[in-house]
Amino acid sequence: MRVAVIGGSMIDEQTREHAVRIGRLLGERGHDVVCGGLGGVMEAACKGAAEAGSETIGILPGTDIAAANEWVTTPIATGLGNARNVLVVRNGAAVIAIDGATGTLSEIGHALDLGRPVAGLDTHEIELKGFETVETPEEAVEHVDRVAARR
Repeated sequence: MRVAVIGGSMIDEQTREHAVRIGRLLGERGHDVVCGGLGGVMEAACKGAAEAGSETIGILPGTDIAAANEWVTTPIATGLGNARNVLVVRNGAAVIAIDGATGTLSEIGHALDLGRPVAGLDTHEIELKGFETVETPEEAVEHVDRVAARR
């Protein structure tokens, strides 16, 4: 299964550790990670997944695939700017949101509109069907595994 991991591009060390852990857990379960391909949460999740042997797909806002972080195995240049957010969440069967600001909030909204289950760790407080607030990286991965398996 592909899981979209979304979140802040400027993060602190704890958030980085959470994102690496989520990427690693997803990779250990045989899941691939799709993200926006740049830094912060995106880079950290890709690092964890790549180290666990999974594919990492970066859907980039610009036209240069060289802009992808070093852990992206498949960069996709779109030239769409933030409009690529829809493509990021559409390409995951489930979504994990970590931290983030308005870009992450838009991705959460698109994911919910598309019927994707979303686990939120240290991100926006949302009370909508399909969104589950979690406390740990393990809970995030368990949630998307459990909910996506029912689909």
